[in-house]
Amino acid sequence: MAVKIDKKIKGYAVVTPEDKAKEAAKGAAPVSVVDALPTADVIQMHERIERPEILVGSTYKIKSPLFEHALYVTINDIVLNAGTEHELRRPFEIFINSKNMDHFQWIVALTRIMSAVFRKGGDVTFLVDEMKAVFDPRGGYWKPGGVYMPSLVAELGAIVEDHLKSIGLIHDPEMSDAQRALIAEKRAAYAQLSKKNSDVSNPAGDLFPEPRVADTPRSEDVEITGEGVAFPPSATMCHKCSTKAVVIMDGCATCLNCGYSKCG
Repeated sequence: MAVKIDKKIKGYAVVTPEDKAKEAAKGAAPVSVVDALPTADVIQMHERIERPEILVGSTYKIKSPLFEHALYVTINDIVLNAGTEHELRRPFEIFINSKNMDHFQWIVALTRIMSAVFRKGGDVTFLVDEMKAVFDPRGGYWKPGGVYMPSLVAELGAIVEDHLKSIGLIHDPEMSDAQRALIAEKRAAYAQLSKKNSDVSNPAGDLFPEPRVADTPRSEDVEITGEGVAFPPSATMCHKCSTKAVVIMDGCATCLNCGYSKCG
């Protein structure tokens, strides 16, 4: 191919194959360090994942005063990326069984919808808040431990919450040392008040007398209302932690479980 030169030639040089290679290297796009790193093939939960033959899960029992027979709630989980550092356990399906057939229709509908939400993937923790906010117009009931449940659906939400905590989807905010010290201080102060009102059956005035419930009932016997925690039977419900642990101290309602007080 002939090239016409219109200008005066001032110099020339022979282009070698090595020069061509250097020019090609300069013109190439730089390789990013991030692009050069190997990427992990992490499988996330989505609705196209097929159900495996075997799923791991847990079954929870609900004994409600609303009906005679207990409910058994089973939540099965799927394990994604098993055996790798990206192993994830996510809820896949939920079943509720009971001898009581009064609620069969809406229970089947609820479990099918919840299972579909689980298989959809993403953040499924919103189900907990939605279910725990459901109130029964006929009124709720108290669970053993002094925790108030506004409805059966709310207790189902509490079970889902406990399950999601067990597999790591929900994390409880850790109570600070200052909050723990405050609760210990409130309980100690209430113990001092109980000493002033002690009677012959409880001369020591202990907050946690032994035995906890005497043969002859006393007005301020302590009942076991939580996991290893005891509160006076005259305590009322705390609107913050939904536990019967609110007592009157120095003219102010104070919760002995979470430390909440209307007086600050």
